[in-house]
Amino acid sequence: MFASISNFADTNWRQRMRSKVQRGVILALTAFSFCVPITPVFAAVKTVVLVHGAFADGSGWKSVADILRHDGYKILVVQQPETTYADDVAATKRVLAAAGPCVLVGHSYGGSVITEAGTHDSARVLVYVAAFAPDVGESAGSLNGKTPSLAKSIGPVGDGFLQVDPASFHADFAADLPAATAEFMAFSQVPISMEAFGGSPKVAAWKSKPVFGVVAKDDHMINPDLERSMYSRAKATVTELPGSHALYISHAKEVAAVIEKAAKAAK
Repeated sequence: MFASISNFADTNWRQRMRSKVQRGVILALTAFSFCVPITPVFAAVKTVVLVHGAFADGSGWKSVADILRHDGYKILVVQQPETTYADDVAATKRVLAAAGPCVLVGHSYGGSVITEAGTHDSARVLVYVAAFAPDVGESAGSLNGKTPSLAKSIGPVGDGFLQVDPASFHADFAADLPAATAEFMAFSQVPISMEAFGGSPKVAAWKSKPVFGVVAKDDHMINPDLERSMYSRAKATVTELPGSHALYISHAKEVAAVIEKAAKAAK
């Protein structure tokens, strides 16, 4: 009888102790969960899509691409045809569809292109490099008309296309590049159609996505004050560099640094 009571008491005591231990563990885990901050984890954006501007092609991005690749980024370069604005946006969106989460970068007229194409889900942050950043209904041509650049060397070459006078290309487009480099760029330039230069976005991605902008302080093709005003309107994080319109070549290291900063800020 006494043995049974003793066994019963011992069993009860063990059960009570187990319950206390379990409650203690639960309380400790609960307290720990309040002490440790829970922060969202975002996958790093490690892909960059580069969009060239008028009178150029994607090869101009080589120096920037080499730096970014060395730093572990995957690079995709859009070779838009510059035939119509719609064609150029479509070409960019095709690359974005294969890119996954990325930084979308546009130089010069390429800024107009990324303004609409940048609404694609893959584009997490936009970088404008000496570029147009138009609002809905604005074109590169209309913006340039309101705030004229120093260059007067853009003219027709037939079939509704425009190019920079090769004799003025070095001074107006690439003053801080070696003369031989600028000469090659002049005779290999890609003419742009007047329709493309006059095309305007139906939506403006900079209104809903983070924006970084690079001002070329010595730009003759786009007025630096126009660049500043467009970037200010887009609430961009702005970097100013002393360089020509071709500063994506002459200042590749600094431009790549802005792109990497944008990649780290992307969500």
